Amino acid sequence: MQIAGVDIYLNHPVLHLGATDWVPLSLALDAAPAASCDTHVAVRVRPQRGLIKVRLFTPPDDPQTEDPDAEFTTVFDGPLLLPDGRIAVGDVEQLTRFVHRVGDRGQFNVRVAVDTPGPDASAIDIVITGPSK
Repeated sequence: MQIAGVDIYLNHPVLHLGATDWVPLSLALDAAPAASCDTHVAVRVRPQRGLIKVRLFTPPDDPQTEDPDAEFTTVFDGPLLLPDGRIAVGDVEQLTRFVHRVGDRGQFNVRVAVDTPGPDASAIDIVITGPSK
């Protein structure tokens, strides 16, 4: 079930998502479509050519609700620690930031999928389950 969504304009080709605290400097994307640490995921996207569509989902309670796009490619699937139970999505320059509460604090299972992995990604679906045990 979709619980939130935002369109973000980016000047830089990296979008960060994860905990609301600072992104560690050690999180380097290099040439990969995504990179992660225990609290954040960096996703390579298409900058300066339009808005990046980001949608946030939880497992569906109702089979008639909107689901993540099955055609998207998963670039990250694993646990993320969200110390305050909120997930933040924003640009690497920290000019734009969207924050949404997903539950109590803890470790959540997160799957990040993009329409086109790499520098042409323009849409991201984030599925959050948990908190994980």
